[in-house]
Amino acid sequence: MLTIDALTKRYPTGDLALDAVDLQVPAGQVMALIGPSGAGKSTLIRCVNRLVEPTAGRVALDGVDLTALGSGALRRARRRMGMIFQEYALVERLTVMENVLSGRLGYTGFWASWFRRFPRRDVEQAFRLLDRVGLAAMADKRADALSGGQRQRVGIIRALMQDPQLLLVDEPTASLDPKTSRQIMRLIVELCEERGLAAIINIHDVALAQQFARRIVGLRGGRIVFDGPAEALAAPQLTAIYGEEDWSQTIRRAEPNEEEAPAEAVA
Repeated sequence: MLTIDALTKRYPTGDLALDAVDLQVPAGQVMALIGPSGAGKSTLIRCVNRLVEPTAGRVALDGVDLTALGSGALRRARRRMGMIFQEYALVERLTVMENVLSGRLGYTGFWASWFRRFPRRDVEQAFRLLDRVGLAAMADKRADALSGGQRQRVGIIRALMQDPQLLLVDEPTASLDPKTSRQIMRLIVELCEERGLAAIINIHDVALAQQFARRIVGLRGGRIVFDGPAEALAAPQLTAIYGEEDWSQTIRRAEPNEEEAPAEAVA
């Protein structure tokens, strides 16, 4: 269980990014975080793992107060929180396998990681996960030879190599075409269901959020203005989140004939 109490972030400029946010995300739940640019979505995710330091409030994962941890304890706690980035954050000159195994750096000694000597069980797990997403044949390819969708899959697998309890996902589809975006969202949800992982997905695409997440939280001006099931998100709620607009064409489910092959089968 992730518990956020009165989380506040004010930047040195005086800008208030988060205003006393209260939130709970139970194990196994995939939650989509939506809202306009500048609403505080990315800041919230980064405050959870303290890539951004909160100004006030408390963040706890399974009862452990993350906001109170010192640097060493925080490094250990971050093993339990996998981060998936919009820009993939891969090391381009390294192979797919090397990028995936970097997810184990928090568990590996300095010299072993320096010489990229990982335990056999980690390598075997990496191959299993790469096979799960259809990338096993690309294990020895450099990351810069991959497409955007393939890079995002590598980023997902790298996060899973941490054996996390929580996934923090920041705009995973922003640089992808519509079909690949749906494949990536489907993959994230399937993997979370398979492993019982909680996830917070910061996403701009409202239709994708409603299609793949059971719960949606809307932020505006650093405050939660909507928190409910995906099917409850309609024009009045979107107006509260984004402002006045004609929302009639914004949300729609994929028609059956639009469904593509399962994400794990796509290279």
